Amino acid sequence: MSIASAILQLKNELPSTVQLVAVSKFKPREDILEAYAAGQRDFGENRPQEMAAKAPLLPDDIRWHFIGHLQTNKLKLVLPYVTMIHSVDSERLLAAIDKGAQLLGRQIDCLLEIHIAQETTKQGFLPEEAEALARHIGDYPGVRLRGVMGMATFTDDREQVRHEFRTLKALSERLSDIPGCDQISMGMSHDWPIAVEEGTTLVRIGTSIFGKRN
Repeated sequence: MSIASAILQLKNELPSTVQLVAVSKFKPREDILEAYAAGQRDFGENRPQEMAAKAPLLPDDIRWHFIGHLQTNKLKLVLPYVTMIHSVDSERLLAAIDKGAQLLGRQIDCLLEIHIAQETTKQGFLPEEAEALARHIGDYPGVRLRGVMGMATFTDDREQVRHEFRTLKALSERLSDIPGCDQISMGMSHDWPIAVEEGTTLVRIGTSIFGKRN
């Protein structure tokens, strides 16, 4: 299946309430342009250097989503281009984004990354930590908190994945009184149908669009 066909098929299958982020990490400019020609505008990258190299060479109306672990010393590569950072996993990173955004005269949309998986390799806040931080988001005027992100355990146990997504959805509902905090980023190529059933608003899909990475 071509990239364009995969994009169109996914958009036909996804509800209108769910936004598709095409994960273009490690993929060349030509692949991104094929997806762009099919109408895709939201792309996800997980390496600052790669985003900084690609963004100036691609159409200005692309909305770049940073979805990987982000170190504070790499922020200068990301902040000029990024539309949304999905992977805010510490208050230190949030403060650094706030400072950098204010220097650029920007307000950056951010999601708090929540540790919902039963895997020690996954990062993020515990739900109660994230909720406490979200209540003080006004301390960071360079940041607009849009919601939460999480990655479920990579497993064939669909009920475990569903339970983990429900944990994230429950936190999102507790934060719904914060203005603009209405986004949930959960679901990838292998588990996005479950994420949709459990209330996601953003899915991050790469392999199903671009094929396996080298």
